[in-house]
Amino acid sequence: MTADVVVVGAGPAGAAAALLLAEHGLHVVVLDRAALPRTRIVCGEYLSPEAGRLLDRLGVLKALDAARAAPLAGMRITAPDGTTVVGRYRQIGGWRPYRQHAMGVARVTLDGALAERLRGAPVDLREQTRVVDLLVEAGHVVGVRGEDPERRPLQVRARVVIGADGRASLVAQRLGCRRPHRLRRMALITHVSGLADCRELGEIFLDPPDYAILNPVAPDRVNLGLVVPLAHAAPWSGRLDDFLAARVRQLPHLAARLAGATRVAPIQALGPLAHRVDPPRAGGVLLVGDAAGFYDPFTGEGVFTALRSAELAAETIARALRSGDVSAGALAAYERARRQSFAGKERVTRVLQLLIGRRRLTNLACRLLVRRPDVVDTLLGVFGDYVPPGALPALLRR
Repeated sequence: MTADVVVVGAGPAGAAAALLLAEHGLHVVVLDRAALPRTRIVCGEYLSPEAGRLLDRLGVLKALDAARAAPLAGMRITAPDGTTVVGRYRQIGGWRPYRQHAMGVARVTLDGALAERLRGAPVDLREQTRVVDLLVEAGHVVGVRGEDPERRPLQVRARVVIGADGRASLVAQRLGCRRPHRLRRMALITHVSGLADCRELGEIFLDPPDYAILNPVAPDRVNLGLVVPLAHAAPWSGRLDDFLAARVRQLPHLAARLAGATRVAPIQALGPLAHRVDPPRAGGVLLVGDAAGFYDPFTGEGVFTALRSAELAAETIARALRSGDVSAGALAAYERARRQSFAGKERVTRVLQLLIGRRRLTNLACRLLVRRPDVVDTLLGVFGDYVPPGALPALLRR
């Protein structure tokens, strides 16, 4: 089988890249090892306001609204000493959110909406098809090898391969791009019900070295994510229920918030969360979404980063295919655009990690922010992906 582009993975990044490339009239093959949509829970299940713009462009935003995705007007942050800070998504200077809210939506709902768009698009979607290796010729990626649903060998040759296969990306591994990150954390994720008044705001509980996030994703269903040091959780890998219950009790404000709530889904563990990925040196290949690297779920950047990186990749690939040059040099425009889009927010996130890793600093920062709601809303706009991080220094100086 031959194609212009083969996309490995049909999650948000892969689905978005395929749909955007199909708009250019390209022959796109999408391979995913699962039957879609996957029935899994992921960190946060949060979509930033700017993610809504990209989802609308892809034609799935109305489907998420129809599925009763929870609109989130802002975030409530609780410090270790109980200080509470509330920020809201609103216009900041000349920067306006696509809609005046973020969204909480179950991942199975998001993946299902994207899968339906793929099935209705001029895209060759192959589910339950596992990719096992890359085809490489003279230092250039020219396709993939895999197995179809009946475990028969499958080979797809393409002018460009997109690795959109998540944190454990086989494409990145085969290219030797993955390397460890010094931030070693694990997330424990589940759904709870019976949580009073968890509708309008997402909630973040800081209590170093841990933090927890509550995001409503449907009526009477809330995503609970607890992020802890990997070394603390690893010995409990066979008893995650006990570990989660004990860890929640150690965060008193979170424990009080969850009093009376009932867990309604199995616990899923993800870790280590952060990982670094170097840009591929080979031609004919790009990495998007979590396959291209991941830092930390605190700011909820995952889905937006996946969608935006797919948008940048599609622009670069379409231009490269028109010129007939898909060398590493030609595709390097994608990495430059990616750095320009995400480097500022990553710097802000690093500063934030320093704060939330220290109890006294966390308490002090929250007490100061209570007096500066404009700063809180601007920070939320940065983490909501519609305010440029460069707006923060001038505001803080004032």
